[in-house]
Amino acid sequence: MSTYVGQLDAARFVRPKAVASYGFALGVLAFLLAIPPITERSPVWPAFLGILAAFAGVFAVSRGARRAGSGAIVVGVLGVALGVLATRSSTGNLDQVFTASLIASMLVFATPLTFAAIGGMFSERSGVVNIGLEGMMLMGAFWGIWGADKTGSWVGGLVIGIIAGGLLAVVHAVFAIHLRADQIVGGVAVNFLALGITGYFFVQLYHGNNVPTGISQIPDVNLTSNSNHGFFSEAFGHLNLMIWAVMALVVVSYFVMFRTPLGLRIRACGEHPRAADTVGINVYGLRYFSVILSGMLAAAGGAYLTVGFLGTYNENVTAGRGFIALAALIFGNWRPFGAFGAALLFGLSTAIAFRLPVYSGTAATLFQALPYVITLIAVAGVIGRSTPPAAVGRPYVKQ
Repeated sequence: MSTYVGQLDAARFVRPKAVASYGFALGVLAFLLAIPPITERSPVWPAFLGILAAFAGVFAVSRGARRAGSGAIVVGVLGVALGVLATRSSTGNLDQVFTASLIASMLVFATPLTFAAIGGMFSERSGVVNIGLEGMMLMGAFWGIWGADKTGSWVGGLVIGIIAGGLLAVVHAVFAIHLRADQIVGGVAVNFLALGITGYFFVQLYHGNNVPTGISQIPDVNLTSNSNHGFFSEAFGHLNLMIWAVMALVVVSYFVMFRTPLGLRIRACGEHPRAADTVGINVYGLRYFSVILSGMLAAAGGAYLTVGFLGTYNENVTAGRGFIALAALIFGNWRPFGAFGAALLFGLSTAIAFRLPVYSGTAATLFQALPYVITLIAVAGVIGRSTPPAAVGRPYVKQ
């Protein structure tokens, strides 16, 4: 009897998914060993840990945990490759790429993605696919900086940009909810509409040139003095107000969606709209509310780009960030913290891409494609594995 109990304990200890998790951690550690602040110069340890991670993944796959085990194998192989490459790099170049300010840059690039992804979560949890996040971000970016220019206040610019994104979301909502148009096609049309509107008014109002300098910008929150160059100061000491706002948004949106009656009603509309209608929930009203809120949040991310980060506007300044945000939403399984984690991944890849030209100036343009490559890999890896709301993309007809 004691032998049987011991076997059960051993089986519990070597659960395949747990082994895969350890392998995943070892694969990440294989790369981290070779970059600051550790900077292991011998390729032996990164290679050893990466191979160990891959073996853990093989063990997990052989015991039935294919998804987790495959992930551990991929991370182990990447850990070996990236770790060995890092040991071949000079410490001077590594110190330029992997600094504490990399965290701040990651948050900067992740912020607009998170705003749009959280907005997309509200829309799609209610049952409406929002491919138009890119266009709503673009509207927020242009009208946000125009508002800051005309009102002389970043607050005015932010409000005007959010309203512009909400108005475009109304267009998408009317076609998707009441006219029951194809939501994918409607979202693509909204993106082209936004591109046309912003392009036209950019020429009419600014003659196609950059917005005048000196526009009121969203301020930074200075937690430390400018003379402080410690790790915390470089990473978190001077972040923009909108970065802290989006962190709060992630927590609030989770609470609203999963801990309040409003969130339960929104999710009911996206899972079983007919059942929700039967118990007295206004499916049309909640879907309109969710889509408009989605547009306003995406526009806030676009306004951050121009009013908070760049301080100017260039045509099509969002450059596909709305689609990356949509990928982050899918990768995060339509949940706020998951979407935020995916946005951080994409933000990190963008931040690293801007620093990699220290290795090759001629390949600088190629490095800029890194975030989009990561997006393709992430989406390809979760297709068929993430579970969207059951009724998403299906127009509801009230009977």
